[in-house]
Amino acid sequence: MSIASSAFRDAAATQARSLGMVDAKCVFVPHPIQDSTDAEMRAKADACVEEVVTALTKVAGAAA
Repeated sequence: MSIASSAFRDAAATQARSLGMVDAKCVFVPHPIQDSTDAEMRAKADACVEEVVTALTKVAGAAA
């Protein structure tokens, strides 16, 4: 399970394919990251926490 900036969506998909991990879970947060304040980073984390929990706990192929 990976968490990455949305700017790296295509790169993450390419890496997953090249490593034979096409079903790898990845959650993307809004870009940019580098210049974000602590408060902005907390907001980005808060906004994706449910998606991260789902990615970590949902069984592959199971109904939503």
